[in-house]
Amino acid sequence: MTMVSTHDLTELLTEWREGDRTALDRLTPLVYDEIRRIAHRYVQRERDGHTLQTTALVNEAYLRLAGNQQINWQNRAHFFAVTARVMRHILIDYARRRNYVKHGGEAQRVSFTEALASEESVPMSKPRAVELLALDEALNELAKFDPRKSRVVELRYFGGLSLEETAEVLEVSLMTVRRDWRAAKAWLFRRMKDEA
Repeated sequence: MTMVSTHDLTELLTEWREGDRTALDRLTPLVYDEIRRIAHRYVQRERDGHTLQTTALVNEAYLRLAGNQQINWQNRAHFFAVTARVMRHILIDYARRRNYVKHGGEAQRVSFTEALASEESVPMSKPRAVELLALDEALNELAKFDPRKSRVVELRYFGGLSLEETAEVLEVSLMTVRRDWRAAKAWLFRRMKDEA
């Protein structure tokens, strides 16, 4: 799959779940690197001039994953699936806040200098926030009648997984993932075009 072997990551996830604190110490750099790789893939797909900050996305995802010992880690594939879901929630939550603020929510009087400083630290443009919210809504609709296609999009788009990695996570063939990916993209394009 990538740099960290499936066996090593699965073994460390299992040891950590069972309460071994040293496993978390060994797992942290591996998990952090995997999350960074996934976030980097996501950021690479952004338009030129985007302001999405990989480090902020990685740190938030890592904190949510590492802080949740209730996850019953099954294996590396499960880790990828959960990471994709966490990335999706982070991005959608931020897009909702961004869109809310854009429409006057939480309005506060600030100086021009403060506004510029806060705008520079914002990891998502306003149009991108609206686009992500529309995608999330469409994915939720797709999941109602074809959950696997929705998961394929989530893993590929939000998780940054390759076709092969997606097939491993979903435990289906590569051809199935290719078909689902093409069909889901076409459906989402039509759905989001109709909404525009």
